[in-house]
Amino acid sequence: MVIGTRREVLEGLPASRGFAGLASVLVMTFAIGLVPSRGAADSLDDDGKHCTATAKAVHSACRKGVESDYWIAFAICINMSDEEERKECFADAKDSRREGDQLCREQRDGRREACESLGEGRYDPEIDPASFDTDFVHPANPNPYYPLVIGYRWELRGGPEFNTLDVVNETKLIDGVTCIVVRDQVFQNGDLVENTDDWFAQNKNGDVHYFGEEVKDFESFEGDDPRRPELVSISGSFKSGRDGDKGGVIFFASPTKGQTYTEEFSLGNAEDVTEILSTTYAFGSDPELDRFVPRRLAELLCFGNCVVTKNFSLLEPGVFARKYYARGIGFFLEVNPDTREVVQLVNCNFDPRCGALPTP
Repeated sequence: MVIGTRREVLEGLPASRGFAGLASVLVMTFAIGLVPSRGAADSLDDDGKHCTATAKAVHSACRKGVESDYWIAFAICINMSDEEERKECFADAKDSRREGDQLCREQRDGRREACESLGEGRYDPEIDPASFDTDFVHPANPNPYYPLVIGYRWELRGGPEFNTLDVVNETKLIDGVTCIVVRDQVFQNGDLVENTDDWFAQNKNGDVHYFGEEVKDFESFEGDDPRRPELVSISGSFKSGRDGDKGGVIFFASPTKGQTYTEEFSLGNAEDVTEILSTTYAFGSDPELDRFVPRRLAELLCFGNCVVTKNFSLLEPGVFARKYYARGIGFFLEVNPDTREVVQLVNCNFDPRCGALPTP
């Protein structure tokens, strides 16, 4: 439990008590166990397994969050006048708490498994602003699999969803690094459901770094006049350097099969990880990677040089997607093997091959 910063504690004390009052508060606080001792906190990673210690700490936070949500739901139920609705509400709250605890355990186990690939070191990447490009019209060493040129546009479609990605003429300074803004919009049956600004930086060595995103999820409701998307969530938003959040790498200049790395590090909020499955993909070269892949699309863009990744979130255990990248175009296909959902590129404005893309 956080009792507030030293400043907040002091501001909450009468002026006459001063530091003596603060000392009394701290003694009382330690006595009732609200603030752990330094030794207790440090013991989580004394053995050098910092990744595993992080998994343990986040699991504790997850469980406390579930418990907090349960009691809020419980309080809501109390205020229902209808007895049957109230009983059902209490039952639903208990079910949600049980499911939440199960998810917390699964997340902990998934994080521990990821530590085997990511390693046990602390996640604290060094960032040197001088090593990044500031020119996104003529970048020094653009990544052929993740081009970030102002004006580039991709259009993708999958089922009822239509997705546009635009490298817009806007930059954002984060941790001293100039990031380009990529606007990611998703429409479902014509309604805007997501409008996200992603903040990417181009390292002069060709690596593309991810410094955060501003997520806005929308929902449209029948009966509204005019029918206008309503903001319902900003969950998943993060910015490197804020509230302990850190960025990661979205695509390496020289990806290697088997390589696993962190894309984003916003604990309990945004924790995506990538594993490189292939750097030499062509349709027919791997039956597993061919599953649900539109053959005409792959044969148009892949000549034994496409990169395939496995992308997953540590917040959603057991769920993953495969993403396919073509040299010169970048991301062109996402496949979810479990649900058989496919999202594929249907148009782009910077490569003649996009004029021959097959219709989903």
